[in-house]
Amino acid sequence: MEWRLWRQSWRLWLRLFVMAAAAVVITQEGCACGGDVTYDGRSLIINGERRILFSGSIHYPRSTPEMWGSLIGKAKEGGVDVIQTYVFWNLHEPQPGQYNFSGRYDLVKFIKEIQAQGLYACLRIGPFIESEWTYGGFPFWLHDVPDIVYRSDNEPFKFYMQNFTTKVVNMMKSEGLYASQGGPIILSQIENEYQNIEAAFHEKGPSYVRWAAKMAVELQTGVPWVMCKQTDAPDPVINTCNGMRCGQTFGGPNSPNKPSLWTENWTSFYQVYGGEPYIRSAEDIAFHVALFIARNGSYVNYYMYHGGTNFGRTSSAYVITSYYDQAPLDEYGLLRQPKWGHLKALHAAIKSCSTTLLQGLPTNFSLGQLQEAYVFREETEGRCVAFLINNDERNNASVQFQNASHELMPKSISILPDCEKVIFNTATVNTNNTKRIIRTTEIFDSMDRWQAYENFYLCNVKLSFLITSGNAHGNHDTKQFIMQSPVVLSNEINNISLLGVMVGLPDSGAFLERRFSGLTRVEIQCSKNEFYNFTNYAWGFQVGLFGEKLQIYREENIHTVEWRKANTSLNQPLTWYKTFFDAPIGNDPVALNLSSMGKGEAWINGQSIGRYWVSFLTSKRKPSQIMYHVPRSFFKTSENLLVLLEEAGGNPLHISLNTISLSTLPKHIQYYHLLQ
Repeated sequence: MEWRLWRQSWRLWLRLFVMAAAAVVITQEGCACGGDVTYDGRSLIINGERRILFSGSIHYPRSTPEMWGSLIGKAKEGGVDVIQTYVFWNLHEPQPGQYNFSGRYDLVKFIKEIQAQGLYACLRIGPFIESEWTYGGFPFWLHDVPDIVYRSDNEPFKFYMQNFTTKVVNMMKSEGLYASQGGPIILSQIENEYQNIEAAFHEKGPSYVRWAAKMAVELQTGVPWVMCKQTDAPDPVINTCNGMRCGQTFGGPNSPNKPSLWTENWTSFYQVYGGEPYIRSAEDIAFHVALFIARNGSYVNYYMYHGGTNFGRTSSAYVITSYYDQAPLDEYGLLRQPKWGHLKALHAAIKSCSTTLLQGLPTNFSLGQLQEAYVFREETEGRCVAFLINNDERNNASVQFQNASHELMPKSISILPDCEKVIFNTATVNTNNTKRIIRTTEIFDSMDRWQAYENFYLCNVKLSFLITSGNAHGNHDTKQFIMQSPVVLSNEINNISLLGVMVGLPDSGAFLERRFSGLTRVEIQCSKNEFYNFTNYAWGFQVGLFGEKLQIYREENIHTVEWRKANTSLNQPLTWYKTFFDAPIGNDPVALNLSSMGKGEAWINGQSIGRYWVSFLTSKRKPSQIMYHVPRSFFKTSENLLVLLEEAGGNPLHISLNTISLSTLPKHIQYYHLLQ
């Protein structure tokens, strides 16, 4: 009996051992988590193994928790190993010591979703981030801290910066999210492109860099820290490259013991009101990624892999609500082809020979006037990898390599994982293009369904005159402007009332705390040479609109003001509109077409889908953006509340609700043709 019990116990123990071993294998294959992260002059080293890593920027507050899983999954399918994100200080600490990490701001949930899908994470804490995000990510209350100078060796600023950085690091530690704890975070970033402004602070700049690096390292995350575009990054912090062509522009790490990392490879560029979209081809991105790897790079992050949406008032000055829509995953999370598929093929080609790339001896030699080769050889194993490069942007080139002839397309790189057969060429796209299909599900064209509330911004003031006929604005590149408007004055007291409406705060530059937006001078010209300057008078002011303070865009608050039936005199400035509608059937992404409106903000069920500025036209006399993403999670099945604050004057009767999908096109139809 004892033998039988012992044998049963042995079988049970063996079964548990096998299950545990299987679990270990599953963990190793299905989860990029845990382990020691170090580096040498070639690459990051994870669990003692050098790695070539492809990363994609996905910013958690620019999408919704309901979208995160799909976005991360599509990135993984595209050959991405790491998800990179900024941390948004002004979202998380809206008031000193008051924190918000819920909903779209749930950073821990986002990192855990990355971990659940078997990917690594790079956490760019900053906490200055720029990122075309209002005020560069700084909470505006910092502006009121006495004697503060942002991003300098300034004690008030360093106090609050260290507080927030420590808060984020401790939160990650408490959840076991650093790789040193078994989590997915393998890199962290402190500061952000500081060298762009470092000289403006004189001796306070370099000392601030040293302090920031020391402060970060002493937080003991167990993973490396980086500083992007910072050639004086102190050891052990790694200086990294940002830009579109880091294979050509990066001067390399500031120590032979640090690897070449590319933290921002811009897949397109952000768009501003009045500006056209920047289109960067899949071929150009692939060329510069392959070149960076050929020149000993080992980490490439796509900024952005998914751009998403600047909900609410989160975009910086003059930046449109849609963010990096031309990324491999578009604003709605749909595949941007051929970009997504071409990069996936590139990743697979490089990973197929990554061992030789990381262990082999690199050499570089000419194959012609504008042609060259980068070759990696493992002498002991007899393995060889080659990158054959044609830098001629117009002409094909025939080159001889290892007793074989190779035809190279203009501005292209061929990858030969065995130094013999080409498995990928950056200029040869084998992925079909996709076209965005917009289907209108509803038009809000009935006057009977709209109600309006005219909310002027002044209270308890009887106006003698009001400038309502004039308005003016600057642009992203020239922010200052002058507005001139005729007025009629009475012989009694005249009240001058001006409304300033901003679309985002500035996000960059030295001494950001000194920057301001708004009125600088008011003059009345009574005759050709007679001016009266009112700038130094005691001006009263009010921040925000009455309707905003009451939050009348929320269903529980809509009855706090008196709405009336919208009349035929539309196109009125400073008017709120509301209506109700049912959600579109299905799961396709949804967007509002606001092409008939002027300038303002839109809410669905109390959640802002962002600022719109349709009346600001490009040089081609078209709006920069007319379609505004409404995440599916914002909807109820029926009776959804749509509220608009129209600032300049628009017609809501032509607003439509649309679903977004894709169709695949033949390969011969190039992507840029779809944009014409």
